[in-house]
Amino acid sequence: MSTIRGILHGIWLGLEGLRKVLHLLLLLVIFGFLIGLIRSAAPRVPQKAALVLSPEGELVEQLSGDAVARAVAEARGQNRAETLVWDLIDSVKSAQKDQRIKALVLDLDQLEGSSGLPTLEELAHAIRDFRTSGKKVIAYGTTFQRDQYYLAAQADEVYLDPLGYVLIEGYGRYRWYYKEALDKLNVDINVFRVGQYKSAVEEYTRTDMSPQDREESLGYLNALWTRYQKGITTARKLQPDALDRYVGSLSAASAAAKGAAGSIALQAGLVTALKSKIDVEKRLIGLVGEDPTNGTYHGISSQDYVKIVHAQNTLSRGDKARVGVIVAAGEIQDGTQPPGTVGGETLTRLIRQARLDDKIHAVVLRVDSPGGSVNASEQIYREIQALKAAGKPVVVSMSSLAASGGYYISAPADEIWASPATITGSIGIFAIIPTIQKPMNKYLGISVDGIGTAPLSGQLRLDRPMSEDAKTLIQSIVEHGYDEFLARVSAGRHKTREQVDEIGQGRVWAGTDGARLGLVDHLGSFEDAVKAAAKRAKLGDDYKVQFIEPELSWAQQLALSINGRVMSWVAASDPGVRALSDIAQHLDPLTREIERLNRFSSTPNRAVAYCFCAPE
Repeated sequence: MSTIRGILHGIWLGLEGLRKVLHLLLLLVIFGFLIGLIRSAAPRVPQKAALVLSPEGELVEQLSGDAVARAVAEARGQNRAETLVWDLIDSVKSAQKDQRIKALVLDLDQLEGSSGLPTLEELAHAIRDFRTSGKKVIAYGTTFQRDQYYLAAQADEVYLDPLGYVLIEGYGRYRWYYKEALDKLNVDINVFRVGQYKSAVEEYTRTDMSPQDREESLGYLNALWTRYQKGITTARKLQPDALDRYVGSLSAASAAAKGAAGSIALQAGLVTALKSKIDVEKRLIGLVGEDPTNGTYHGISSQDYVKIVHAQNTLSRGDKARVGVIVAAGEIQDGTQPPGTVGGETLTRLIRQARLDDKIHAVVLRVDSPGGSVNASEQIYREIQALKAAGKPVVVSMSSLAASGGYYISAPADEIWASPATITGSIGIFAIIPTIQKPMNKYLGISVDGIGTAPLSGQLRLDRPMSEDAKTLIQSIVEHGYDEFLARVSAGRHKTREQVDEIGQGRVWAGTDGARLGLVDHLGSFEDAVKAAAKRAKLGDDYKVQFIEPELSWAQQLALSINGRVMSWVAASDPGVRALSDIAQHLDPLTREIERLNRFSSTPNRAVAYCFCAPE
């Protein structure tokens, strides 16, 4: 018996030893896999190279959605292509001092959408600073459209493909109007607003642009166009009216040149020469040398280079005093929201984090928002007041759009900085409540009836017509919201209620007008706002800038590292994914409008401070 027991014990020890070995091997495999991921993600900078900026999609102040969701969507071809402007700026600033980087390349073919001019100006400023180092900036494009060309014009050398063109359409503002469609569907739209110029509701109540909307829109669009032209003509050393003349004569000149639009751009001085991509690569090989592995020039992408920059910045930050930067980009909505949307809860948590962090001595709030929920705006406003009460200066830096609710959360700042091309103001309130009892009855044969215990019972249902009592209630809430809005602005801007009301009424202003009217304190860049915050906190020049963002857990970071590869396999195995994505993109404008109307009307007791004023 003892012999059998000994044999079994020996087998058990052997199995246990095997389990430990297999466990160790599994851990080594996982560890090796993670090390491989880290090493593959760790970029290397050649000893002599060009930094390549190749932004994709729209240039934004904050990427939309959380990081893991973005990676999943990107792998499945369903994401909205975006490039974070701060990553590009950080790369360019660091490369200016990096002796390994000998040139900067602007490859702008994948830049799409409509990026705000102030956002473009921030990157353009960094590019111009880079040129002061004596290093060359080379821009190339198969074609250049408005936003692409604004950045390209900042280069020393601008090369256009011989078959390409420079197409600059200027700025416009065109909206869909839904009144006739809603009338055909028998949907009643109940609108409540304060402000003569509060045009946000007009797409549901009109079939065209109102005279007031046309007047104010042309005012700020002209301001943007003037600013855009100055940025081009100054960079390219052209006559002040050169761009106007080029745009105004392009159609006729192109017809006369039999479509050879590239030569027209060359004659106008917009480009340095017409060259193919191969010829431009030869020019760059002459600057930084040839990479024998691929036959082109030595280069590193900004996507790779910025990883090195951020790691170095984190190490050098140490215990130095910091100016915290919080980005408020997108619609303002209640509760917790992903990046690219300003959540009342989300943003207040970040502001509170800055208030409680002893290393943060001042805060710059970077605002790029058309507004949204008044309740969420008020929640953010109160948290900013608490931050100021803690003795930490708050400076607002307005980007492309800081209007309506975006201005509401800016009002309490110690200082407000804006670009001359910022769209701001729109101090006004509205509410929209559709009722669908008519189409329900006409198309579905459904009617609604019942009884309640009080006059307002059932009066705010979307499937019943609104009573006069309910309309009076909502209008009074909207008017009270406007009075509160005026109070917030008058306190923050040190003006009387009457003075704010005079420049309010929902009217939209360009940054230059905002400065003239006292809605903005200074015109300048984001960097100017950071310096102003540091000055108010008496930090001198010995401080660091820290973007304050929601932190990813280690599990999310791991998922993000692995996700790109895994999801690319999933996407490759699902041929229908991209086809469905293409269909969704075509329906995207209408989908966004329906979703926005749903957000506005889902809480009928809440007012909205929103501005439909973003230019195209």
